[in-house]
Amino acid sequence: MELPYAEPYKIKMVESIKRSTKEQRLKWIKEAHYNLFNLSSDKVFIDLLTDSGTGAMSDKQWAEMMIGDESYAGSSSFEKLKKTVKKITGFEYFLPTHQGRAAENVLFSALVKEGDIIPGNSHFDTTKGHIEFRKATAVDCTIDEAFDTSINHPFKGNIDLKKLEKVFKTHSNKKIPFVILTITCNSAGGQPVSLENCRQVSALCKQYKIPLYFDAARFAENAYFIKRREPGYENKTIKEIVKEVFSYGDGMTISAKKDGLVNMGGFIALNNYEVFKQATVFNIMFEGFITYGGMNGRDMGALAVGLDESTEINYLESRVEQIAYLGKKLVEYGVPVQQPFGGHAIFLDANKFVPTIPREEYRAQALAIELYIVGGIRGVEIGTVLADRDPVTRKNRYPELELVRLAIPRRTYTNNHMDYVAATLKNIYDTRHEAKSGYVITEEAPIMRHFTVKFEKI
Repeated sequence: MELPYAEPYKIKMVESIKRSTKEQRLKWIKEAHYNLFNLSSDKVFIDLLTDSGTGAMSDKQWAEMMIGDESYAGSSSFEKLKKTVKKITGFEYFLPTHQGRAAENVLFSALVKEGDIIPGNSHFDTTKGHIEFRKATAVDCTIDEAFDTSINHPFKGNIDLKKLEKVFKTHSNKKIPFVILTITCNSAGGQPVSLENCRQVSALCKQYKIPLYFDAARFAENAYFIKRREPGYENKTIKEIVKEVFSYGDGMTISAKKDGLVNMGGFIALNNYEVFKQATVFNIMFEGFITYGGMNGRDMGALAVGLDESTEINYLESRVEQIAYLGKKLVEYGVPVQQPFGGHAIFLDANKFVPTIPREEYRAQALAIELYIVGGIRGVEIGTVLADRDPVTRKNRYPELELVRLAIPRRTYTNNHMDYVAATLKNIYDTRHEAKSGYVITEEAPIMRHFTVKFEKI
């Protein structure tokens, strides 16, 4: 008999979570103006809002928390993290920040000017926000297969080289400070980028003398998919694959709250000393001195351990296969999801799930709210609300995909929790034809509105 899979860890501590009634949840979501971000965590049973900073740290990481060096300048914890970043990524220069969007803010402050063009593969919300805040333009060059959830393409995060070269030919390289390649591509459904695509994008960037930077929040999960899906890499270690991926770039930003396995942290890593010097000015202004950058010493130590742990196959197999476990359950129930399954989340296809709700009534947001009301499960809309308004016309931007993301925290929930999520969604899907109307926005911020937006039910 073949032995079943078992997680490569045992549980040392548990945290209680509260159940609630449907009547309570209807009251709470109305009080929250139908914005799931406004709910306090004690009103959520299973929290899949994000995988960012919500995972469980290991015993070795907690041990590092006890020996952190909190010196303002030149702490030993910083040196430990710097050494680990160099070993894992190969980049020469390193600046810690308190999280990923802070890394973007520092780097983009140094490189992005008004009128610039930044191509990439489906820029995520904070990335696009930092670009548009500087009156620059993000151009999506993702392959077309990414926008059809039924196509089983192994690397839907890939950049379309023809789309990218068209941008290069249309604009002077003086107007393109860099290309940003997001691994894995969150907005496309947590989809990976192949090593071959990294290589080809890098070659095209070099041809046009344009730097290539990685948004590397989920770089380890991306490497896992390369090992499993890309011919020639099945016998490579995760660390070997990661090192090769980063060898094709000029630098990276990262939210370490994902594949760094910590609750707070991020960094910038670079090969260009002149860019590093420019970035240090903004790092000191916005984050703190260059040897702590908004991070505690204990968090830097925990991150050094987390980077090592996340780039090992045993951890990644457990992590990514739990996502697939939920995905397979939902496919079995007929629930439309982005396929193949991503590395950190399952993405529900709201266009196929609730086509009876008009797009202008935010069908993905409506589905996310229903999931909370029925099961106490908090996901997040990745659709028209997140896409924001066009900065010029101020009209809603309607992306090709209307998704609800169910982001699974790392080493946190069991497969029993995944069974509960799947059963809740099956019940909603079985009654989907009853959904006729959605929501209207009553209040919103001028940029990155989805965090604080307020709705009313139609």
